[in-house]
Amino acid sequence: MLQTEALAILKTGRNVFLTGQPGAGKSHTVNRYVAYLRSCGVEPAITASTGIAATHINGLTIHSWAGIGIKKSLSRGELQDLLGVSRLVKRMNETQVLIIDEISMLSGSTLNLVNQVCQALRKSMQPFGGLQVVFVGDFFQLPPVSRQDEPMPQFAFMSDAWQHAEPTVCYLSEQHRQEDETFLSILAALRNGSLDEDHLRHLTARQIPRTETTDITTLFPHNADVDRINATHLAKLLGKEHSYAMAGHGAPPLIEQLKRGCLSPDKLVLKVGARVMFTKNHFDEGFVNGTTGVVKDFASENKYPIVELRSGRRIQVTPDTWSIDGDGRPLASVIQLPLRLAWAMTVHKSQGMSLDAAFVDLSQAFAYGQGYVALSRVRTLAGLYLGGLNARALEVDENVLQEDAKFLESSNNAQATLLEVNADELLAQHEAFIANCGGTTSAFKLFGDKAPRIKKAKKVKEPKWQKTLDLICNQKTIDEICTTLDRKPSTIMDHIDDLLALKKIVISDLNHLLFIPGINEIHTAFVAGLNPEFLKPIYEHFNGFYAYDLIRLARLLYSTKK
Repeated sequence: MLQTEALAILKTGRNVFLTGQPGAGKSHTVNRYVAYLRSCGVEPAITASTGIAATHINGLTIHSWAGIGIKKSLSRGELQDLLGVSRLVKRMNETQVLIIDEISMLSGSTLNLVNQVCQALRKSMQPFGGLQVVFVGDFFQLPPVSRQDEPMPQFAFMSDAWQHAEPTVCYLSEQHRQEDETFLSILAALRNGSLDEDHLRHLTARQIPRTETTDITTLFPHNADVDRINATHLAKLLGKEHSYAMAGHGAPPLIEQLKRGCLSPDKLVLKVGARVMFTKNHFDEGFVNGTTGVVKDFASENKYPIVELRSGRRIQVTPDTWSIDGDGRPLASVIQLPLRLAWAMTVHKSQGMSLDAAFVDLSQAFAYGQGYVALSRVRTLAGLYLGGLNARALEVDENVLQEDAKFLESSNNAQATLLEVNADELLAQHEAFIANCGGTTSAFKLFGDKAPRIKKAKKVKEPKWQKTLDLICNQKTIDEICTTLDRKPSTIMDHIDDLLALKKIVISDLNHLLFIPGINEIHTAFVAGLNPEFLKPIYEHFNGFYAYDLIRLARLLYSTKK
């Protein structure tokens, strides 16, 4: 299913399970839906199963949002106590859409508990008290966590709450992270339990001693290995230490949640030569969550670190803010440099990142999903360096394997059903849901409380750039747009120029093109002093290796990396 199709289903108000492989665009689709709801005056509740995931989306943990904390169950008296918490009751009844990210890590019993609270506080026995619930995640990734003395928790999809919600499955089929067909084949085989000798041969060929990969991040299953390696490497560096303490504002419990979930540490200690990783997305500044580099210096005026990226570009890193938003307003925030030491990190904390290269040691993998999460962080097979690899790392949970086949079939059926609905009827469904939420679509704003009768519009000639715009919004590359529309790259570049001039898009809408092979090399040439005003010197600098259209695209994107 395409992202645009999933978005169309979300807008109908149906409960949805939004899933797909890493890099399929789940977060992008959710962000588009949230932006749509807010434009209609509807504020969704944005939550996640863990503190780390909640920090990524500026939301609350589902435990905090629902007022259940660490409880595994609620007695009748405890549920009655929640009914007396006016703030919680108000939040529940003002919410119409509940989004739960990283659903794979939420146990079925906790989801049942959230359902119970929603029904009680909203005084409705409908699933989740009548809220639209949007489950987001991939059950092939990290599973629910249990203590050593507790039984293995059930997956969310096994719960009564999930069954009663009857979510429409939207299984995204696009891929925006991996660029390597061989690597995609390995990851797909790992997902469906069909790894063969050829796949294993490719993986085995990537095994090397860690001593040969000291300049890239290592992923480990356990925290102890990560802390030991980072501390050892930092201690070996000569020079003065620079420390940066995290500052917090807001309610202390929420500040603690942010600190636990933030990938930047409470206290960050750096030296010249320290290997670091960015922990936030800032496309306009030239880095994303997972971009790595080395501290080369500290600014004389403020002592903030100057980090050199793999491309050679240098960035002076300044403090950033992580916040928890609830009920349409900020509730708490922490401020820290968007950096962490990056000689090593845990597989758990890498979830959601995209890495150009990583050394992955899975010799101590102990849970289903760890191997898949670790391997799928990397964009290409060439960027993957393997240490140990035990059998568990390549195993998938049999329950997930069986259920995933059902999810895919259900998604295909939902897609087919969607295609049978005419545009007017679909629009009416979208408008009816927003009206039911107390919001207003642009059509309602123009015509009052009642939906207007939709007249059949005269056929208007589509602008020449319209299909290009649709594909760019769907995060397609230039090559993919050319293939789909049967147009030359120069024509697509003309469309992009027109779209920018008409303000149909902004430069940040093209950020997904920054990862096209060759873009970074051309940017480096610009930084080195070649004038981006003219294409021919760049063309000759690379002896004609890069086409003029790629150089033209790189020049267009150059402003995002200055």
